Amino acid sequence: MAGLQYLSGFGNEFTSEDPRCPGCLPKGQNSPQQCPYGLYAEQLSGAAFTAPRKENQRSWLYRIRPSVLHQPFTVEEKGLLTHDWNSVQPNPNQLRWKPFNIPNVDEEKVDFVQGLATICGAGDPKARHGLAIYIYTCNIPMGEKCFYSSDGDFLIVPQQRGLFITTEFGRMQVDPNEICVIQRGIRFNISVDGPSRGYVLEVFDGHFELPNLGPIGANGLANPKDFLTPCAWYEDRDVTGYTVISKYHGHLFSCKQNHSPFDVVGWHGNYAPYKYDLSKFMVINCVAFDHADPSIFTVLTCPSLRAGTAIADFVIFPPRWSVQEKTFRPPYYHRNCMSEFMGLIKGTYEAKEGGFQPGGGSLHSIMTPHGPDAECFEKASKAELKPEKIAVGTMAFMFESSLSMAVTEWANTSSIDPDYYQCWQPLKKHFDPNWKPTGILSHTICENMAM
Repeated sequence: MAGLQYLSGFGNEFTSEDPRCPGCLPKGQNSPQQCPYGLYAEQLSGAAFTAPRKENQRSWLYRIRPSVLHQPFTVEEKGLLTHDWNSVQPNPNQLRWKPFNIPNVDEEKVDFVQGLATICGAGDPKARHGLAIYIYTCNIPMGEKCFYSSDGDFLIVPQQRGLFITTEFGRMQVDPNEICVIQRGIRFNISVDGPSRGYVLEVFDGHFELPNLGPIGANGLANPKDFLTPCAWYEDRDVTGYTVISKYHGHLFSCKQNHSPFDVVGWHGNYAPYKYDLSKFMVINCVAFDHADPSIFTVLTCPSLRAGTAIADFVIFPPRWSVQEKTFRPPYYHRNCMSEFMGLIKGTYEAKEGGFQPGGGSLHSIMTPHGPDAECFEKASKAELKPEKIAVGTMAFMFESSLSMAVTEWANTSSIDPDYYQCWQPLKKHFDPNWKPTGILSHTICENMAM
């Protein structure tokens, strides 16, 4: 396997050459009349040519054959992939899914693309606005196929078994508790060595970036130096009928070509796939009382045109110390102007110790109330408040969006937990009108506050 390199400075330009062809990158200009080694120069643009320099994303690829060398596209069966948000009745209920089923390889052979199923989403890729959330379940490698999305960037979260991903920029292994981002237009192939499952967030708008740190300062959360991108690696291989699959306007199309698409000998730029190990996240948390907002756990964000409001945030809840005094420590009951899809990579989520399982998920839509189940509330309300390490052996995450997401017909019936609402039904009334305050807040102060 080819190596990985640091994405130095996250988004800054850098270069990579396959060591088998030293000097393959042209010197002094991007597209000379004749490229070294008889290569073709090809630019892959992730932003408008005239985007501000700090936002402009593009890479130059020096390849054996240009990617235009293929037969015409034809319609491909898209299975459970859909962006039709209007054919299903809206559902404002709290939703939870049991672990999504992985097909038995003896009964059905399914690769990564065939195993993509849409859970929920919003917007329209034709308008370059919105997002979609998928589950993938697969059991065989893609073989002589590659895939790319013309609609948006893929953020892939493996849950069961790792993925060996070959891209035009090189190769990388992405294991559970790691993530990778493969941007719009980049071709890739995924191999697996057994039954595999995970989550995908696709954004149709811009690209993922690191959140601003604000008062946190220069250090904390995800560190730019911990992001890795592949080193250049090529294969010069003739193939009879290699299949290229394109996701375009939410549909799949395929074409044939007679060579491997992974023939990039060298590249330079700032538009490239990358991976990140979630264990490297530097947690920021409360050390006195109450809660900070869960935005302090944001790894990556895709911002909207409204300041501080995301098309999508990728948020994690890693192992950490809980030390707040006089505080109900689990997540508080909540209604939110954002949509919150949660998944579990491993372990047991502290606010839902039963029912919420690795490989499953939950969706709490805009303004739908949610929070810890009854058992968690009763236990945490009486717990001794000493410093405690929580979420040990656990990694839960959230795809959060300012958009109101619709759930697909398949997701409304597949693996759905019809009894999810029951986890809150045992909550008791603890109200006592005769309770006397013992703190500084007196009845006189309350009366003055009400005036």
